[in-house]
Amino acid sequence: MSTPTPRATSAATGSSARPVFVRILKWGGLLALAIAVIGGVTGFLVDSERGLVSALVGTAMAILFTGLTATSILVANRFSGTDFFTAIFFAVVMGAWIVKFAIFLVLVFLLRDQPWINPVVMFLCIIAGVLGSLIVDVVVVATSRMSYASDVTLPGE
Repeated sequence: MSTPTPRATSAATGSSARPVFVRILKWGGLLALAIAVIGGVTGFLVDSERGLVSALVGTAMAILFTGLTATSILVANRFSGTDFFTAIFFAVVMGAWIVKFAIFLVLVFLLRDQPWINPVVMFLCIIAGVLGSLIVDVVVVATSRMSYASDVTLPGE
């Protein structure tokens, strides 16, 4: 009797969720561009250069936080097929969440009293980025076509 050949794991072939997260990152980039342009123009009209800089800083923070989530999941998915995938997955994703929270706190405390920041403009751009990224996540996941059983190899394949 012949021994079965080991099938390629999803780590080697690429997870079926990878295209979804790549689309989320692309749409998130377009969202960030729109927030930077709209927030920058509005911030400039409200508070000249100070408002423009605040909008760009708020947009950069939104990009950073949105990108870290999707990137951490893409990195964690590379360990699929290993014995400790679930533990590694949650460690990577929760680690990224803790890093995001720490970066947010550091940035808020560093930037809150800066004379070159308009806190209202920066706050509104951050909120627009967070809400926009949630909308992007929902739309991309809802419109993606994924099978119920992913990365399955049928007998005879």
